[in-house]
Amino acid sequence: MIQIDLDKAYDPHAIEQDLYEQWEASGVFSPSGNGSPFCIVIPPPNVTGSLHMGHAFQDTIMDALIRCHRMRGEDTLWQPGTDHAGIATQMVVERQLESEGRTRHDFTREEFIERIWKWKDESGGTIARQLRRMGASLDWGRERFTMDQDLSEAVRGVFVRLYQEGLIYRGKRLVNWDPVLHTALSDLEVISEEETGHL
Repeated sequence: MIQIDLDKAYDPHAIEQDLYEQWEASGVFSPSGNGSPFCIVIPPPNVTGSLHMGHAFQDTIMDALIRCHRMRGEDTLWQPGTDHAGIATQMVVERQLESEGRTRHDFTREEFIERIWKWKDESGGTIARQLRRMGASLDWGRERFTMDQDLSEAVRGVFVRLYQEGLIYRGKRLVNWDPVLHTALSDLEVISEEETGHL
């Protein structure tokens, strides 16, 4: 009879990281090329910080779906990626600069954008580590960022085509202007409040 000594408590650090690395290296998360296609694009988390419980909840559901379809022999892809989050990411970087006693105006446009990309790399790396730690079976060889050059070119191309087809237009409209960030805001980013004015 073989005797196996088991720890009294499960130690995830002793098993899970090595096991996940083996899975990833063996390519089990990549599409097989066989069977009916089944794909989920992860709703890309913003690079403004790290994942929260809501991400863990939704990613667990997507992971269960992908694994189920993969076990059925389908050609599965769970596409990973992160979103730039525009103004929200800019605000995070500006807060970092403020803690250093600087503002974005201390940088050229190119230097400031470089600082934002540096933050994206740090935060995006944290998000990828969190997803791996959860055991998410994403195809990491296809990881994308919403500001990747080819994605940006595709978006511009679609806007040009829609404009040429008369489906979108450029016109005059009142915009919501942020006097601190010196940028236009979408209606979704504005909280309307009535104030007594001077007119």
